[in-house]
Amino acid sequence: MKRSTERILTTHTGSLPRPSDLLPLITAAEAGDSGNVNRLQTRVRAAVAEVVRKQIEAGVDIVNDGEASKPSYSTYVKDRLTGFHGEADVMAIADLADYPEFGERFARQGVLETLKRPACTAPITYKDLNAVNRDIADLKAAIAETKPTEAFLTAASPGVISIFLGNHYYKTHEAYLAALADAMKAEYNTIHQAGLLLQVDCPDFAMGRHIQFPDATVAEFRKYLTMHVEALNHALAGIPEDSVRIHLCWGNYEGPHHRDIPIRDIIDIVLKVRASGISYEGANPRHEHEWAVFKDVKLPAGKVLLPGVIDSTNNYIEHPELIAQRITNIAGVVGRENVIAGSDCGFATVAGYTPVDPKITWAKLAAMSEGARIASGRLW
Repeated sequence: MKRSTERILTTHTGSLPRPSDLLPLITAAEAGDSGNVNRLQTRVRAAVAEVVRKQIEAGVDIVNDGEASKPSYSTYVKDRLTGFHGEADVMAIADLADYPEFGERFARQGVLETLKRPACTAPITYKDLNAVNRDIADLKAAIAETKPTEAFLTAASPGVISIFLGNHYYKTHEAYLAALADAMKAEYNTIHQAGLLLQVDCPDFAMGRHIQFPDATVAEFRKYLTMHVEALNHALAGIPEDSVRIHLCWGNYEGPHHRDIPIRDIIDIVLKVRASGISYEGANPRHEHEWAVFKDVKLPAGKVLLPGVIDSTNNYIEHPELIAQRITNIAGVVGRENVIAGSDCGFATVAGYTPVDPKITWAKLAAMSEGARIASGRLW
């Protein structure tokens, strides 16, 4: 994993706006239409080339494929794993339930309804590596032309899969996590062996508190979190920590977020994950202040923070001076070489759902790059 040795490097969380003509092909595939598979794969490959080029033009150093091939960052695994059929249970979001009028407005956006979310009803195994190998090939073809500083591919954590694709088969949550970890190990290893940086998406580490375990005390949730971290570490065994980064968040949606668990209550457990990079939300109104936690929590040697310095849920284009302040705040505490600027979350975590206008997304990323340049001038 690259570090900020001469200047502050920039990256983002993963999903980026997909081309409008790609979306109907993804929707059709989600509906079970297999007649356009070749057309879909061809368009995805071109879309990856486009999105990588746009990242480079925006000044992003560490790029990815924008998750162009995936219907969402978490539910895509239903097509790569055995054992998923029917429909998962309805997801309850505790902070929205506290404000039902706003919750109804959120529901009208139809975000969750667009997702195909089967439940686990049979033993889980990894089917084959064809899809992940296509993702790897598409990204490698794109970066061969653009030559970024580094490239990463995202993969869902066992825990976040358990949130979106509920368990109707395994006797315990722990057994379900273990099965998912054993299966996802194949995908993680394949990405690593391809020479790409692996990012594991772990919203379960924080969002799980108010969505999956809303009635748990902090102490009880910390036990669940420990279980999730241990399951992920099992799946990552054998992959060098410096080849892995994770992303944790409290849910990529505009909402009250008053039930979000503070990072102070979970960071000691999160830092035990077998990954050198920790991406987290640091730009939105609920979590921007939490950089100060690292005044009290010592960052272990070898760890790198990837704080969000741009918000992924609103259409404000952050001022580069504000971005520079966010970067220097955390760099002043943990060291400039231990900070890479990023986004709070993905800009299109579900295909077709883009709360931030696509053109504004690219302007935000460009502002992040400018802010990183300003911060670099102050830190070096």
